[in-house]
Amino acid sequence: MRLIVTGGAGFIGSAVVRLAVREGHDVLNIDALSYASSLANVAEVSGSVRHRFAHADIRDADAMRALFRDYRPDGVIHLAAETHVDRSIDAPRVFVETNVVGTLNLLEAARAFWLDAGSPARFRFLHVSTDEVFGALAADGKFTETSPYAPNSPYAASKAASDHLARAWHATYGLPVVLTNCSNNYGPFQFPEKLIPLTILAALGGRPLPVYGDGRNVRDWLYVEDHAAALLLALSSGVVGRSYNIGGDAEATNIDIVRALCGILDEKRPKATPYDRQIAFVADRPGHDFRYAIDSTRIRDELGWAPRTTLQVGLATTVQWFLDNESWWRGRIDERAARLGLGVTPP
Repeated sequence: MRLIVTGGAGFIGSAVVRLAVREGHDVLNIDALSYASSLANVAEVSGSVRHRFAHADIRDADAMRALFRDYRPDGVIHLAAETHVDRSIDAPRVFVETNVVGTLNLLEAARAFWLDAGSPARFRFLHVSTDEVFGALAADGKFTETSPYAPNSPYAASKAASDHLARAWHATYGLPVVLTNCSNNYGPFQFPEKLIPLTILAALGGRPLPVYGDGRNVRDWLYVEDHAAALLLALSSGVVGRSYNIGGDAEATNIDIVRALCGILDEKRPKATPYDRQIAFVADRPGHDFRYAIDSTRIRDELGWAPRTTLQVGLATTVQWFLDNESWWRGRIDERAARLGLGVTPP
């Protein structure tokens, strides 16, 4: 297929681009190269004739229309988004502009192209979202595709709005849209403001390991390469107008994740004192959802997808990747990414 991947130089997007090229698809990678994106993330495929990069912002409607018109894709995987909850609390307008208006621009560009091309049956627009649109869970239960929307952060609200736009463009205009909602991703190339890379690099730098509240908030962890495989499958085989939840079947509290990372580092990069001595509980953030958990039954039963990477294996692989790729993460930590002590480059 000829694919457009938005946000293809970001964490999840780059995993999709790398996998798509390996599988023989042609990819137009559209990315604004904001603070969390880097062409280093797609260096593996940068020399391939199947990979083309466009430095463009989804907030630029004219640029999006031109890219669709020129590239003429068979499918779109829309991943470009502002994603960090803490940043959304500080600067909500940016999240609305990118996640809502940017998605509107893409839907309109895709619709114009699709109609001009004669509404080809093969065309698909895959809109990628998050489980955070559903709000918080209690100790039991899981989110399904019919769970009510109840976003509790500016980030989640902006993604919820973009989900509703995607559904409306299918219902109103007939655009062949498929939606997915995923759980927390982790793995190689993740920008160092999220919990897992933040913990790894703070531990290596001998700095406190910040944990919100009492650390008992629960997340379902999904290895990024498993997610990339699910997205390509949903694009090619998902039912138009349908949504699919994608989870890792790996629930864990934040404090357990941090302690597990410390244990892995104790083995792989031992030092005089255990890394868990660096754990520091900090004031909880506003609107911090207690628990997320994804029910992936639909994508398992209908499309045959299941996560392949256990949490134990995924965490160990991720730690090793960060140990082996110091040049990558040193370049990601600078004054623009200063968050919870990230302004100090680890040794």
